[in-house]
Amino acid sequence: MNQITFALAKGRLAEKAMDVLKELGISCKEMEEESRKLLFTSDDGRYRFFLSKASDVPTYVDHGVADIGIVGKDTILEENRAVYEVIDLGFGACKMAVAGKPEKKALLESGGLIRVATKYPSIAKRYFEKTNRPVEIIKLHGSVELGPIVGLSDVIVDIVESGKTLVENGLVVLEDIEPLSARCIVNTASLKVKHSEIRRLLNDIEKKMEERK
Repeated sequence: MNQITFALAKGRLAEKAMDVLKELGISCKEMEEESRKLLFTSDDGRYRFFLSKASDVPTYVDHGVADIGIVGKDTILEENRAVYEVIDLGFGACKMAVAGKPEKKALLESGGLIRVATKYPSIAKRYFEKTNRPVEIIKLHGSVELGPIVGLSDVIVDIVESGKTLVENGLVVLEDIEPLSARCIVNTASLKVKHSEIRRLLNDIEKKMEERK
C-alpha cells in the first residue's frame, strides 16, 4: 500500500488535525514524544507527518513532497499554489477583513488611493483590484494594527477573530473579504497515483467532521 505523507501547519491546526486523525484510528506516538525529529511515521507505518511553517505547507504539497496538507485558508489564498482544496475542516474559524478607523469608510467608498498595510499583500491586491479601487500595498511582518494608528496606512487587511485587538486600538471592521478556517489540500498528481487510498481517507475525514458538528 502507498504511504501517504501529510504536511501540517505548526501549532493549533496541527494539534487539531492530529486529534481528528486519532479519532479515525491513525495514531503517531512519535509526535507525542519530546524530540527534535522533523519527520514522523504513524504507528502502523502507513502515514508520514511533518510540521512546517504555515506558509510552506502549500509549497510542499504543490511540489509533491506531501500528498496532503492541512493549513488555513488565508495561507492557501496568499500562496496561490496549484493544489486541490478538498475539505473545509471548520476549526480555526475567523475571517479576512479590511479594518481601520471608522472615518476611513468614506475613503473606501470614494475611489481615491487607499494605503493598505498587511501581512497578506496578494490577498489585499486581488481584493482591491476586483473592486477596481487604486491601492498602495505596504507589507508588514509585525502588528499591522500599528499601520493606521501611526499614519503609515489608511486601513489594514488582516485576519479578524474576536475583534478585540481592533477595538482596543480604536479600529473597526470596514469590509469583510472572506471567511477563513483550516482546509485540507491535496497534491494533484497524488490524487491520481494514490487515488483510492487518498479518496478513502478524505471520505473518512469528511464523515468525522460531519459527526463533530
